[in-house]
Amino acid sequence: MIEIGESFVGEGPEAAHLNTMLGDVEGPVGQAWATALATPRQGHAAFVVVARPNVPVKPMTLFVNKATIASDGHGDLTWGAAQLGVASGVLDAVADGTISAEAADRSVLIAAVWVDPAATDADLVYTNNRQATAEALRNGSARLPALADVLAVRETPINGYYVPASLRPDEP
Repeated sequence: MIEIGESFVGEGPEAAHLNTMLGDVEGPVGQAWATALATPRQGHAAFVVVARPNVPVKPMTLFVNKATIASDGHGDLTWGAAQLGVASGVLDAVADGTISAEAADRSVLIAAVWVDPAATDADLVYTNNRQATAEALRNGSARLPALADVLAVRETPINGYYVPASLRPDEP
């Protein structure tokens, strides 16, 4: 079974937006995990998430950056604070039972992570990515959001980059 989760935590450039895909190491997620690790692209080199050097988290987690590394500082935030936030969020999900100990050993996880190139506060990047990772895994495990909740916002869709004219307060 594949569990797909999504979470957005925080605001401004330090906000975290995560997508997760958890599945059996011998299934399609395992294949995608191996393929992503073996095929880096310019500005997007997937890597194994670690809690400390030589201590990868379980389930084995692949960090895939959604934003091309724009500067040394952006790279440091991505590979440092955001990566460690993802590691901590995965460990939180295992500790609270969202991911069982059995699943931690037989599953792999892909975390697609947005780190805004304008971000500067490493502590906020860490905290937001930790929370977003754990939340995305809980959402995937529970198959959230419910279809009724998705359909409830059908006429009022918005995101951080665009609000339809009909929903803007200063327009009809």
